[in-house]
Order: sequence, then structure tokens, then C-alpha cells
Amino acid sequence: MSDDYKGRIGNLIRDARKHRGLTQSQLAERLSTSQSAINRIEKGHQNLSLEMLARIGAAVDSEIVAVGAGPTHLRIQGPTTLSGSIDVKTSKNAGVALLCASLLNRGRTTLRKVARIEEVNRLLEVLESLGVQTKWLNDDNDLEIVPPRDLDLSRIDEAAARRTRSVIMFLGPLLHRADSFDLPYAGGCNLGTRTVEPHMSALRPFGLEVKATDGMYHAQVNRAIEPGRPIVLTERGDTVTENALMAAALHPGTTTIRNASSNYMVQDLCFYLQKLGVDIEGVGTTTLRVTGVETIDVDVDYAPSEDPIEAMSLLAAAIVTKSSITIRRAPIEFLEIELAVLSEMGLQYEQSEEYVALNGHTRLVDIETRPSQLHAPLDKIHPMPFPGLNIDNLPFFAVIAAVAEGQTFLHDWVYENRAIYLTELTKLGGQVKLLDPHRVMIEGPTSFSGAELICPPALRPAVVILLAMLASKGTSVLRGTYVIHRGYEDLAERLNTLGANIETFRDI
Repeated sequence: MSDDYKGRIGNLIRDARKHRGLTQSQLAERLSTSQSAINRIEKGHQNLSLEMLARIGAAVDSEIVAVGAGPTHLRIQGPTTLSGSIDVKTSKNAGVALLCASLLNRGRTTLRKVARIEEVNRLLEVLESLGVQTKWLNDDNDLEIVPPRDLDLSRIDEAAARRTRSVIMFLGPLLHRADSFDLPYAGGCNLGTRTVEPHMSALRPFGLEVKATDGMYHAQVNRAIEPGRPIVLTERGDTVTENALMAAALHPGTTTIRNASSNYMVQDLCFYLQKLGVDIEGVGTTTLRVTGVETIDVDVDYAPSEDPIEAMSLLAAAIVTKSSITIRRAPIEFLEIELAVLSEMGLQYEQSEEYVALNGHTRLVDIETRPSQLHAPLDKIHPMPFPGLNIDNLPFFAVIAAVAEGQTFLHDWVYENRAIYLTELTKLGGQVKLLDPHRVMIEGPTSFSGAELICPPALRPAVVILLAMLASKGTSVLRGTYVIHRGYEDLAERLNTLGANIETFRDI
């Protein structure tokens, strides 16, 4: 039994290493050991001390062991039929962008109903280390952010910064606060080698130059350089657009950003910046004209809109369990393509009249699902920048396709290795074939059966496995679910309110 356990730990370490994009020799270097020792560890042929496990966990940014309280796991009894109503929570990605953007404001920012997730917690730790005061105000998750007169960039919490990818969005606001500063390398949800170069080309026109060495971004700002022509983004990325917007917000003059993302979190950031007094034309389009101001010092109150990815997660939960539930406060503008594809596949649902989110802009609806027999779509399913099918919603179509009749092709062209994690559905009885790192073919319908799996290290595929477990016969165990807590608040508990049987536990 002990050898079997060593083998499972070895597999966990190997998967986490690969997920970080490290070779065995690179991990060995980080741990000051030999490649052959790493090879033995991954094969389960090596006794490991708690100290060594903790060091490996730090090196691969994975909660392999936490002293005092081990990783959390989920035990799911299935198959489940869900019922009842549930409200969609506010957007993770908007909340994260707004926390970074609060650094632009010298006044107090109050954000309403912020997603209380691990990604937000890490950013709050980083902000507090810079001297920012943050306070949760109530049980509604309203959050108050009060910056100091001067940020102390030398005291940045490196450990917290390395555990979130979002720290790269500090570049845009901070280039106005300091002539030079260092940011630790971003970690978080590793989905391949998506480089920082698009961020650099968006921020160079504001005088920012960044050198990456020794796990740090070393930033230098040349105040003499200002945007002289429109900034054309080489990648219509959400965080790249947000960085350019935040840099433009404190640049007095008009900056034109072309090929900008018009996705939900970018729109929320635009609405917040407008409240700060920044003039922005073209919100919701791919060309933004930003007239910035020299200083921002206002007390502002803003409510980010609801999360279309969480809404899609709940839709997928209803579909795979053949359940009738009502998903309230769904941001329809960012779900229309997904619902159109699902309608083609045979999903039956009712949709309420539209109403407006607390931000005064985003259109919401209530969606009532009906148990439906689905069939594979005629065409492949692939994501596109907004207004196309959302890139983060694509993985949910894997578990939906698994319960549909016929063959479905998914093409995840954005990320190098996210599609690979979708093959984990085979361990629950799904027929998922990886055609190449970007494409999978799924054959349905599937009768899912319970199994014990280690949580994939990427957020959306991890939730996809959890949803398949809801539809699986018998008991399933999903181990090491930290990644889900990075992007969802109390997901298991909230599914339980709809009738799921999910128990959170830790190893003794």
C-alpha cells in the first residue's frame, strides 16, 4: 500500500512539473538535486520527507502538501438530478482587473459583491504588501480598497505574486507610479507558453521596457516616450487590452487602442475607469479611444457584472445531469453564441425578459433549463474573441458533447495544452480522443461511472471533471481541488443547494 501511495505522489509531482512546463533536469536544478533523483521520485521509488514535499510543491507551484492542513478533496455521489434556482456570482476576471485598476486611484474604491476566490485573495495579499488597505465590509462580499500616499514596491509579497497570473496587470498602473520597479514572475493557471510579449508591445508606447531575469520582471519607464500613433495589439487578449487601458487612463491625451478585446471583463474595466473620470469611446468594440487624466483621486463605488463562465458551468451541470434548474442573473450578451450552439444540439430552455446588472450596463436574463436529448453539432466547436464563443467556455462543451449522440470535434486553438486535460473524461467512461494538442474528438452518449482522479491543474478542465462526476454512477473522488477555489467561490456547496451530493474532505 505504501509503495502504491508513493507512486501516486510521484504521478502528482510529474503532472505538476509538466504543467509548469519544466523538464526533470530544470526541476532538479530548482531543488539542488539530480535529474536521476527526480526520475526516481516520479516513479514512486523514493521516500520523501515532508520538507522535501513542501519544497517540491513550492518549485512547481502546486499544493502537494500543506503543513497543518492538507489539500482539499471532493467526494461526489452520483448520478445526481439537480433542481431549484441559483444566482450567478460576479465575474472573477472583472474582479481581478478592477483590483489591479484600483492602483490608478488615489481615493477609496468600493467594489460590490466581489468573487471571494483564491485568485482574489492572492492579489489582496500583494496589494496589502504594497501598503494598500483592503477590507471586506460585509457578508455580501463588498470590498473597500484604500491606497497609501506612496506605494512601497520594494516590499511586494513575492510568494503571493508568484501564485497568480494576474500580477502582470500591475504593469499598466505601476508605470505611472514609479520610474523603475520589479515584479515577480506570474504563475497561476499554466496553459502553455503564452508570452508576455503582447503586453510589452502594448506598453512600450508609454515608455515601459521590461527585462525578464531571475524570475523577475525588471521594469524601467522612460517618461519622454508617449504614444504617437494608435496602439495596435498583436493579440486581442483580455489582459493585454486591460493593461493598455490602465496605462492610457493616466496618460493625459487621447490614446487609440485597436484590435482591443471587447470581452466582459474589459467592458467592466471601461465602466469603472469612466467612473474615475477617464473618457472612453467605443466600449464593446475593438477600437477604444481613451482620453486619460493626469491624476485620479475620487471615492468611487462600482459593482462588477455577473460571470458568464460561471453561468456556462451551471448550464453544463444542468445539461449533463438532465436537470431542470433556473440560472438567475446570467449575462446574456456573453452567452448568446453558446446558447445558439446548444439549441442546435437540442437543448430546450426558457429565457426571461432582459434586465440590467448593478453596473448599469450589462444585460442579464434568467435561464430555465429542461431535460433534453442532445446530438452532436454538424460543425466543429471552436472559440473566438468576443462576440464569438468564449475561450473559457469551450472546455464545458467536452462534457456536454460526451452526453450528446454522435461525434463532436472541439478545437481549442488558443492554448497549447489545455485540450489534453479533457482526455481525463475517459477515466470516468467518456470516449475522448486527443487528435493533437489543440483538437479532441468526443463520441457520445456516455454512461459515466465513478472513479478517483487527481484534479487537472487547469481551472476549467478541473470543473469539467467535477461536472462529469455529478452525472457518474457511484462514488467519485476528485483530489487536490485548490485550482477550482482559484476561480469559483463555494462551487461544491452551491451545487449541493441544487441537490448535488458533494462532500469536502482532507487526508488525515
